[in-house]
Amino acid sequence: MTNLTISLDENLVKQARIKAIQEGTSLSAKVRELLSVYVRQDMPTAPLVIPKLPVSKSRGGLHPGIDPNSNSAFYDAMDVGMDLKNLS
Repeated sequence: MTNLTISLDENLVKQARIKAIQEGTSLSAKVRELLSVYVRQDMPTAPLVIPKLPVSKSRGGLHPGIDPNSNSAFYDAMDVGMDLKNLS
């Protein structure tokens, strides 16, 4: 993932953080979502593909090595298609 520095009105950011918390998400996640929508506006409509997280078949739950408290760990697992053989 890339970090992006932008300048925004402080009051707007506070209000956006509060709304994101009320929706059970983060402001970063909302910005990613809105930028994705913005980028796809001019693209032909394609079916939404929801990536599947790697789940252990033997124990259930996430594979070892995926931190459930880390958003970036989830994004890495979805985006990169983790090499699950190295996590066992």
